[in-house]
Amino acid sequence: MVFKAGIVAAMVGVARGMLGDGCQVEGSGNQVIGHVIGKGVPAPGGSNSPGSNYSPGSGYSPGSNHSCSACSSGSYLPPFLDNNPMAGGYPWGALHSNNTNPLGGFMAPDTGVTRTYNFYIKRAVGAPDGYQKDLILVNDMFPGPSIEANWGDWIEVTVKNEIVGPEEGTALHWHGFLQTGTPEQDGVPGITQCPIASGSSFTYRFRATLYGTSWYHSHYSAQYSGGAFGPIVIYGPSQVDYDIDIGSILLSDHYHRDYFSVVEQVMGVVPIVGGQPNFGAIIPFSDNNLINGMNNFDCANTTHVCKSDAPLAEFKFEKGKMHRLRLVNSGSEGVQKFSIDGHELLVIANDFTEVIPYTTKIVTLAIGQRTDVIVQGLANGKGSYWMRSTLSACSAANQPFAKAIVHYDNHGFKPNTTAWEDNTDPCANDNLAITQPWFPIAPTDKPETTVTIILSATINGTGHFVWTMDGSAFRANYNNPVLLLSNAGNNSYPDDPEWNVYNFGSNSSVRFHIINRSPAPHPMHLHGHTMFILNEGLGQWDGTIINPHNPQRRDTQQLLTGPPGSHIEGFMVAQVDMDNPGVWPFHCHIAWHVSAGLYINVMERPDDIAKLHFDHSVVDTCRDWASFTNTEVPNQIDSGE
Repeated sequence: MVFKAGIVAAMVGVARGMLGDGCQVEGSGNQVIGHVIGKGVPAPGGSNSPGSNYSPGSGYSPGSNHSCSACSSGSYLPPFLDNNPMAGGYPWGALHSNNTNPLGGFMAPDTGVTRTYNFYIKRAVGAPDGYQKDLILVNDMFPGPSIEANWGDWIEVTVKNEIVGPEEGTALHWHGFLQTGTPEQDGVPGITQCPIASGSSFTYRFRATLYGTSWYHSHYSAQYSGGAFGPIVIYGPSQVDYDIDIGSILLSDHYHRDYFSVVEQVMGVVPIVGGQPNFGAIIPFSDNNLINGMNNFDCANTTHVCKSDAPLAEFKFEKGKMHRLRLVNSGSEGVQKFSIDGHELLVIANDFTEVIPYTTKIVTLAIGQRTDVIVQGLANGKGSYWMRSTLSACSAANQPFAKAIVHYDNHGFKPNTTAWEDNTDPCANDNLAITQPWFPIAPTDKPETTVTIILSATINGTGHFVWTMDGSAFRANYNNPVLLLSNAGNNSYPDDPEWNVYNFGSNSSVRFHIINRSPAPHPMHLHGHTMFILNEGLGQWDGTIINPHNPQRRDTQQLLTGPPGSHIEGFMVAQVDMDNPGVWPFHCHIAWHVSAGLYINVMERPDDIAKLHFDHSVVDTCRDWASFTNTEVPNQIDSGE
């Protein structure tokens, strides 16, 4: 059943800080910012509106004195935003997990509601873990403000680029959103739009056709590694009952250098030592690991501006209650291993796909992946327990351990609890045999096209290390977005092979057989689709499909590689129904890998792309960018994404 509200309510979701009390900062440019608790302003429509007061696991306040008065207030996310028209008591009416095919988002309810947000992006200086560094933030918050909507709502976000000293472009991508009918809103500069020039604004408008947990982030170079990212919660039905929604928990490796300095290292010339390339010189190691933007750094061995004993995120559990945690790996490179001492985790969703629940002690999350879990409060729970997220052995990390505090009482007392023994693979996602979607969908066993793509790495003619897909490293042209060219009927780029466009024409389904002959694993993310993950592993694919009548579906999947020196390749097999005309990036989500070119564009149904009508504001981004670049030459030293 699809219901239509018949009204369009513009509900201003004033950007509240990370998990409510967030880390709002004051000032601009290179000012060191003070501690401000930023709850935002409640939106119209009652206590469940965006901007209302909730605050478990409050984020970090840059430049703070390490106090956090609202880190554990005990208030939580609502079951849904109640300022929608209701049908049967729910914004989505009679639709639920059992009767709604989520593939393509075509069965989403039509709520008639628009959620409106205003973001500005600017530079700041802060110290999430006590070590002062340069940041690029959304609304002066780290992580950025939370976006919330109900399933079927429209979301409007006006983004103002206030980045100066120096100026640079920006664009925001809404990770995992299908953008069905709105491919120009995907937020990828050089593909769906030109970058938002410094001093300019752009309003994104797209629909929440799937529900669950996700995040947004800058897609301009590796800019999100500087802090330009935040959580998204789309409320919808759940097949598993729970009492308390703790909210988003963002897990992020953390670099003390500014993001552009790291990109300069990654894109530097590989030095030759003793006649051999020294690849170690271009591999950046993270300096810390954060939970909701918080962790402590030991300042004893640095002369840099640094203050030890930074606060940890805290979360309040209730005895015997079922708590929903929305886990997001919002980092740049590292694979996260998440756990809570003494508590098992019931997995209920991977990315935007609800799964048949299964129990684990440790959840593995590659960059860009999300997992929703239910955690039951201990019947005799008291005191505090460590929440842990550890960067795995296949990550490049100087300090891999992040901690937060789960407490039943004794707020402020550090736990004395023991971690679960970790017997999981350091790089792999959970076995596909146990990750079956709740709503079963069988992909066709005869896809119209199968393409094999080989991932590799090489030193190019100028001495730089690049990652390649089918021998080509990607590089964006910010002034010529591929989607806009296709909309104008231009689908041939003989002078721009580095755009890596795979034109699949009118094919109804495509199977991607990805072979990894590179020395690292890669979290492969496809925009505009939820992929069927048919198989993955090490060695050569033998043609088998795991759960052929109901394979795992997700938008980001870890692609493995063999142990160092083994020459064993990894593989993944993913299939997509080509039902969403657009140009969709398919890339590794490790920021430094996509900077070095590990990226292709999937062009889908170009004849239908030509029929799409884009708002003039998308074209205006190119007018503004052209004007900006007439006087400022962007220092694009990487792929641009």
